[in-house]
Amino acid sequence: MQKYTFVKGYRENEPLRDSFNQLATKTFGIDFERWYRNGFWTDKYQPYSFTDNQQIVANVSVNILNLVINNEEKQAVQIGTVMTHPDFRNQGLAKQLMDRVLMDYSNVDLFYLFANDSVLDFYPKFGFEPVEEIQFSMDYCHVPANQVRVRKLNGRKPEDLAFIYNLAAGRHQISKIFGTTTTEELLMFYCLMVFSQDLYYLEEEQALVIFQIDDNVLHLYDLVSMEKVKVLDILSKISNENINQIVFHFTPDENELELEKQPYHSDTVLFVKNNTKVVLPLEFKHPITSQA
Repeated sequence: MQKYTFVKGYRENEPLRDSFNQLATKTFGIDFERWYRNGFWTDKYQPYSFTDNQQIVANVSVNILNLVINNEEKQAVQIGTVMTHPDFRNQGLAKQLMDRVLMDYSNVDLFYLFANDSVLDFYPKFGFEPVEEIQFSMDYCHVPANQVRVRKLNGRKPEDLAFIYNLAAGRHQISKIFGTTTTEELLMFYCLMVFSQDLYYLEEEQALVIFQIDDNVLHLYDLVSMEKVKVLDILSKISNENINQIVFHFTPDENELELEKQPYHSDTVLFVKNNTKVVLPLEFKHPITSQA
């Protein structure tokens, strides 16, 4: 088999970073350069890659974070950006990189990832098991707030991005049942690349709300604040009289809301490798804004 060079920790190496971005664009339609240029690519994100003639040909990325599970923090690695150039497939390169990652971070409580339908048979070979997520939603009848001071932020403006990052770095944990911490850089990826026009700051609550409205449904993607805020108070300020359903893209604290629950279906499946026999909640949704 041809000999390839293993590389990691190369974000400041411009030729390798450019090659990585080219492969990510070809594979997923994602370019990490703007995330890097804004300073959000830190040591928490570590690509493990093989090169051929200084070109990235295969990659498995490590996202270092903590999970909050039933009010306890657990060390975790979320694996993402698993990709191999079409000309270099069927050589076991992704397997070798996965083996390196699992060995290097063998001390964490959990490994996990989100896999698409084409690779569902790959990850169980490494001890990963599929775990079903739950979609939380609720019926809603709008009660207007007396006072609304909402400032729309722009995910393309450096000053707004810096404001969001500082808020996220000290955020109150949105859920004690299941959530993530130390993931502000992942949140910034979503603010830059996905929700740049869906960012709203509520002055009174000092809270960033990321949401979209689709007909009569309000999709709540994240709620970022330094102190605990009441979800119903937030909804009264961002919804309107046409909204009759709220869909949560994270795990809300159940004691606040009358929630409906159903299996979550998307184009990816959550796989978990549980190193320390952590007991996962029976019903949870991984926060979308910290999904790699």
